[in-house]
Amino acid sequence: MNSVDLHRQQVRTDHRTRDIINQAVAALPEVGLRRAAEFLFAMGVPQPIALRTLVYPTHRRSV
Repeated sequence: MNSVDLHRQQVRTDHRTRDIINQAVAALPEVGLRRAAEFLFAMGVPQPIALRTLVYPTHRRSV
């Protein structure tokens, strides 16, 4: 099974977290990495997900 097949199997069901992450990513140029991370942590986004989305943008899922 390749990565495309694995990606297709992962159905996003947590739309709230998706929306919070999208807000943080959109705000990155204005507020910076630290403030975006603080926002995600304050909103209850799990640390591994927050770090992956902010530090490794190529590992984000497409919307």
